Amino acid sequence: MDVLIHLFVGLHIIGIASLLGGFLTQMKAMGEGTARFGPAMLHGALTMLVTGLILVGLNQADDQTVNNVKIGVKLALLVVILGLVYVKRDEEKVDKGMFGLVGLLTTANVFIAVLWT
Repeated sequence: MDVLIHLFVGLHIIGIASLLGGFLTQMKAMGEGTARFGPAMLHGALTMLVTGLILVGLNQADDQTVNNVKIGVKLALLVVILGLVYVKRDEEKVDKGMFGLVGLLTTANVFIAVLWT
């Protein structure tokens, strides 16, 4: 079971990298007002959602304790991120504030995962 959990943690990190990397590569465009949500950001957010849900299930099946409040907060942030990216994915330009909010929420999600024990 540990190998399976570690496999999905790796996939979850790849999803984070895709979402955050998509944001970071658009920072200059955000400053110019031409940033947009790319497919990598949408796929990264979806990967995070699916692998996160699987990780919760695997950890509970392995009788490990799961902090449901932490998972709930992370899920709420991810749903907001996913909603923004999904709704605005086809637009040529995304508002600077909305684009920055996705980067901020993604970063917050990472720090919640790491620092909340």
